[in-house]
Amino acid sequence: MKSTTRFGVDILLEKESINKNLKIGLVCNAASMTSKGQHSRLALKDAGFNITKLFAPEHGFDGTGDDGAYIDHHIDSATQIPIISLYSEKLAPTEKDLADLDLIIVDLPDIGARFYTYLWTMTHVLESCEKYNKPVLLLDRPNPIEQAIHLAEGPFLNESCSSFIGRFNIPITHQCTLAELAQYFRGKYYPKLDLQIQKMENWNRATNTDYPFFPTSPAIQNRETIYTYAGACLFEGLNIQEGRGTDYPFAQFGAPWIDADLLYKQVSKELVGADIEVVHYTSTMSLYIGEECHGLRIIPKNPTAFQSVQYFINLIQIIYSMFPDHLKERNYHTNVNPDGNKHLDKLLGIPNAFKYLKQHKINTREGIEDWEKEITPFLLY
Repeated sequence: MKSTTRFGVDILLEKESINKNLKIGLVCNAASMTSKGQHSRLALKDAGFNITKLFAPEHGFDGTGDDGAYIDHHIDSATQIPIISLYSEKLAPTEKDLADLDLIIVDLPDIGARFYTYLWTMTHVLESCEKYNKPVLLLDRPNPIEQAIHLAEGPFLNESCSSFIGRFNIPITHQCTLAELAQYFRGKYYPKLDLQIQKMENWNRATNTDYPFFPTSPAIQNRETIYTYAGACLFEGLNIQEGRGTDYPFAQFGAPWIDADLLYKQVSKELVGADIEVVHYTSTMSLYIGEECHGLRIIPKNPTAFQSVQYFINLIQIIYSMFPDHLKERNYHTNVNPDGNKHLDKLLGIPNAFKYLKQHKINTREGIEDWEKEITPFLLY
């Protein structure tokens, strides 16, 4: 695909608007590519920028680490530059990590869901840089959901449920780019931060998909997955396998105890907005490993208008109405939540989420008009 959208890194390479002699730390992963498909660290080095340290988020620099798995520090084999893992014993750069750097460049992808952790790695970097007086240049990238702000979906995060999959009071699908959120967070939390933004060119959140997609993590290998991810990820907090290890992670789901044919009939009657297919598969990871799972595949009819969170909340409520003795909460163990407790609360961002889910008391639209007003001054596109 020939790209008409130009990422922040493309513009920086063209304008060379910073001093190349600065010692630069680059926060990135395998999806941090130019629009032409060259990794940003290599493109910047080739252009003469002095990249001396790399920082990597969850899944590691190469983007292949298992979900929630500890990632160690290592050396980039292509450049021999040290890589500091920000999903290890630490989530933020330390004073020592930053001491020999003049500038931090953040060039991270995102997929537009509050619990996708690269957003929160960014906030930890911003926080450290404010604390230790280091300037930040954020190179912007698309939010690939590509929906207008008014299509954002809650619930908003109750900060009593704050965690590494949601630190601050924003909706599940915020419809912003990382640069827009960085500006918003600076205004609220990091007022002394020296933050510069390099915008994209030729990107529109509601209409433009003319740019290449680079896989952002092991389960996010194509653009189609992103349209269902924000809703289907709620299955991580329930005893339903979320499709990891199949060709359609976060687009199909199942469990040994689901009668897929009956569920298909009920969902067909009650829900609109997506085509559905019955699926049967043997789970290879995350839950019910080695067991036959039965469920559905969800295919949004109009991805850029699909309300993923509301759809899957409705779907989960149908599953509960049909199989009330089977549907239960699941502990989801990660490096940042070793016991896995209250994962559904952390995903939905509200205490006692399972109770309110079963009682049909979760409102995904509450607060969205206020969000649109609050975030608008920080929008770049």
